[in-house]
Amino acid sequence: MARPIRETPVLTGDDAIRFTKEMKRVEQLPREERRENRRKLEEACQSLLKHLTLTM
Repeated sequence: MARPIRETPVLTGDDAIRFTKEMKRVEQLPREERRENRRKLEEACQSLLKHLTLTM
């Protein structure tokens, strides 16, 4: 049987302000910069997966 999912905490104070500013900054990034960021992230993930051995 599945475990219940807990509620996501609500950001308040400085954390909420910082999150909102970062969201606005990311929304304003040029399309090319977004593509480059995604490419770098995918590259980093592939590199990490090459070095990891996962067991279940």
